[in-house]
Amino acid sequence: MFFFSQADKEGEPGYSSCPFVHIAQVPLTMDQQEDNDAEGWLQLKPVEPLPSQCCGSGCSPCVFDLYSRDLERWEAARARNDRSLLSGKQSPETQSCSTKLSLETFLAFRISAIEKLTKDTYHVRFTLPGNSQLGLHPGQHLILRGVADGLEIQRAYTPISPVTAEGYFEVLIKCYQTGLMSRYVESWRTGDTASWRGPFGSFLYEPNKVSQSFSPEELRQYGELLMLAAGTGLAPMVPILHSITDNADDETFVTLVGCFKTFESIYLKTFLQEQARFWNVRTFFVLSQEVSPEQLPWSFSEKTHFGRLGQELVNELVACCRRKPFTLVCGPSAFTEDMARCLLSAGLTEDSYFLF
Repeated sequence: MFFFSQADKEGEPGYSSCPFVHIAQVPLTMDQQEDNDAEGWLQLKPVEPLPSQCCGSGCSPCVFDLYSRDLERWEAARARNDRSLLSGKQSPETQSCSTKLSLETFLAFRISAIEKLTKDTYHVRFTLPGNSQLGLHPGQHLILRGVADGLEIQRAYTPISPVTAEGYFEVLIKCYQTGLMSRYVESWRTGDTASWRGPFGSFLYEPNKVSQSFSPEELRQYGELLMLAAGTGLAPMVPILHSITDNADDETFVTLVGCFKTFESIYLKTFLQEQARFWNVRTFFVLSQEVSPEQLPWSFSEKTHFGRLGQELVNELVACCRRKPFTLVCGPSAFTEDMARCLLSAGLTEDSYFLF
């Protein structure tokens, strides 16, 4: 290893462009070589993720799992002084659009449409290559990676499009004033790309058939589902509903309860109204900031409650189910904790509900 002047790149090795100055090739000392080798290895060392890079959804592998794996590989390569051991290193980098999702590698998908549903919630459609499908099971979610203020952040979102959708997938994203991911999402424009990895999620709904993809103990087959959703917690319920009503052989009963602040803030009204026309689906709404049914359309007035979803109403919902329901709960952490307590008090057991 030798030092060269800048001129060496333009002229003869070891000489500057000035005819009167000769730059000698000076070999590095052993200590200098060791210092350079050590610095080179440090440059190859994996960077530990920031807390903001973890979505907090218990994904496997998590970004910290990937970091631990890459760090172990790096330490083994350095101990053997063999950088070729890093050649197969897989890190969560972004790749160009692909038809196959990856748990570890982020894939870039193009935004084909953005619709602002409310002042802070967006309905976004992404393009898939050709007529390919995303490959999720109903209720599974993806991890979105974004960058804001120089920080990388990752959050979990459940696509609301049918799992059978070809050539696209859609997500529902609520933005918050102080959220870093919200700032990133609000910068999106049609034609931009965003990076996703997945799928994740341990709730695997299986409608009246045995799948060869999952072991029997992983399958979720129930006669009746009670869905309790707050705000964008509606998202994982949507593809499960799609799966049930699109399958003429699936006789699962569904009672869906959507909790929102006002009537105007209810997401996907048309979709929910259409679903309620199926013989095995009922929909109810709980509005915390509305006080009078007179302000609601007649089609909503009879199935809307005012205030908050509490113990008394949960008791009524469980009691009005045709059989003991399996309950799905999704929303802010305070909502899911409250619903878990209410369900236990209503006579359900811990193995008869799932918290997204």
